[in-house]
Amino acid sequence: MHALFVHGMGRSPLSGQPLLLQLRRAGLLTGTFGYSVALEAFPEIRDRLVARISALAEKGSYAVVGHSLGGVLLRAALNSLPSAVRQPRHLFLLGSPVQPSRIAQWLGANPVYRGLAGDCGQLLGSTARMEEIGPTTVPTTAIVGRRGLPWPARVFAGEANDGVVSVAEASAEWIEDQVVVDCVHTLLPASRRVGEIILERLAQGAERGH
Repeated sequence: MHALFVHGMGRSPLSGQPLLLQLRRAGLLTGTFGYSVALEAFPEIRDRLVARISALAEKGSYAVVGHSLGGVLLRAALNSLPSAVRQPRHLFLLGSPVQPSRIAQWLGANPVYRGLAGDCGQLLGSTARMEEIGPTTVPTTAIVGRRGLPWPARVFAGEANDGVVSVAEASAEWIEDQVVVDCVHTLLPASRRVGEIILERLAQGAERGH
């Protein structure tokens, strides 16, 4: 079985190496997908990811893992896959917002943020564009951190968060499986517990024949 990791904004495929090493030790084949928010608009990245997933699907069963913006990209790509392409067995969202990001809205007018985060940064703060992506139809597990950082109170207003994304922002009615872990946003792909959860869910899916 293959597992594809998509990193978050401002990170690189290397950020997923601790998790991918854990998955490889469990017998999975792993790969990564890279992008640059400063150089590419969201639709361009999504279309490249659709092509990558389509090629991966031809090799057999697979799962996809997205950290932060990577999870948003995966949802958009999966919802854009041609109908003939095999869907993944499971989608794992690591600290990935499914609601508009309050931090992205807070920083949205900042010229430095706009330059560095590009179109993807604006999408994260847009209610209309985030809603347009919609839910996925594949089994989904959201893994969310709760070890928040001392951001200004007006951002999260006391809500549980990982320093970048609140638990509420990573929640939706269509996500039936959510696990909250004691971790900060950046370190989710390096958390051994996150890897254990992914392996547990994949094993449960195999037992059910999914």
